[in-house]
Amino acid sequence: MYLGWFPVVSALCCSNFVYFYSFNGIKSVMLGSQKKARPLLDLSVAFISGCVNVLLTTPLWVANTRLKLQGAKLHTEHYNKKTDEPTRRHYAGILDCLLKMIKTEGVVKLWGGTIPSLLLATNPAIQFMVYEALKRYFKRILKVAELSGLLYFILGAVAKATATVITYPLQVVQSRLRVIYKIPQLYCFRTKGVRFLYKGMEAKLLQTVLTAALMFAIYEKIAHFIFQTMGLR
Repeated sequence: MYLGWFPVVSALCCSNFVYFYSFNGIKSVMLGSQKKARPLLDLSVAFISGCVNVLLTTPLWVANTRLKLQGAKLHTEHYNKKTDEPTRRHYAGILDCLLKMIKTEGVVKLWGGTIPSLLLATNPAIQFMVYEALKRYFKRILKVAELSGLLYFILGAVAKATATVITYPLQVVQSRLRVIYKIPQLYCFRTKGVRFLYKGMEAKLLQTVLTAALMFAIYEKIAHFIFQTMGLR
């Protein structure tokens, strides 16, 4: 049940650092002299940050996907060009996976599924737009400068659930592009229908919604503490 936990933690640390750093930096530049943020601005900043994040951290997520799925039938098979027979790829860890991919498949494969990933930058974009809009709304109606940790948790969960439901089919295509070598990417859609594009969404919602809810709650409290300590708004 914890197969591939270390690559996930490594990828999440790098990805969240890149994303939050990019989001806050780009937002401060684009906001400029404006006093109030707007949903469209939040969406644009989040999408740009997502694209930066994808281009920098995709190799980690490709390795992470393969490590979690190695040993699963079909998903981690590499086809021998001479015999057309599948051979198993066994990876000892994230670095071993990256090095073997470079050696046997080329550097370009490290960015497998990048196009769907760039499209999936809409996921955090929608997530942040919904989250920022909800946060501003509750601060306004409650007339407070800082919300409670529980409310941040709930807002983060709602925002992530909304984004996941909208973009889940793209995540299915992205995962298959990262691990499949021979089967065309639209094969399953043509043979199994639209329902297949939402396969496993329940587990994805449980995982991503809880992760995002905890992340936002912790992030907001840490950020508030640091800014307060530094005397910044």
